[in-house]
Amino acid sequence: MFQVRIHGRGGQGAVTAAELLSLAAFREGRHAQAFPSFGSERTGAPVTAFCRTDDAPIRAHEPVTRPDALVIQDATLLHQVNVFEGLRPGGTVLINSPRRSEELGLASLTGTVPGAVVLTVPATAIAVRHVGRPVPSAVLLGGLAALTGCVRIGSLTAAIEERFPGALGAANAAAAREAFERVGAERKEPAGAEAD
Repeated sequence: MFQVRIHGRGGQGAVTAAELLSLAAFREGRHAQAFPSFGSERTGAPVTAFCRTDDAPIRAHEPVTRPDALVIQDATLLHQVNVFEGLRPGGTVLINSPRRSEELGLASLTGTVPGAVVLTVPATAIAVRHVGRPVPSAVLLGGLAALTGCVRIGSLTAAIEERFPGALGAANAAAAREAFERVGAERKEPAGAEAD
């Protein structure tokens, strides 16, 4: 089972990101589930969303406490919420930031997770360029696909275009592809997440 925890703020699309990731996995014939966890429902409040994918039926329904991957939609959460809690050894972390991971002061935070791979992508800037709004969710999913191989980019963009038909879906899909290519180039080898 592959488990993802997404940390964001209300209005950034964390819940939608988890749903899109599960839809992409469904398109690949796998089982998936997505659900959120949040307190006050207001723009800017911390939000956590979860996604699980597996080749077998998923029986677990509790929040993801031992994620294989983390997606951080807002870098201000890094020092406000314990986003790295429970990350599995060798886990992957993708952070929405124009700064490189070394510049974010994460050594003490990630030092407790052996073999963690931490990358950043300027998801907000990419979203604004493609979509015209600061909604980083699709962009970060494209980066996650390249970083982990959890879904193929073709499945992800098809899920995005299904959820958001027309120009909005096409723009978000293009943004996801840009992040996929950018993270893939940075990783040198996109961890089995071949394009189709």
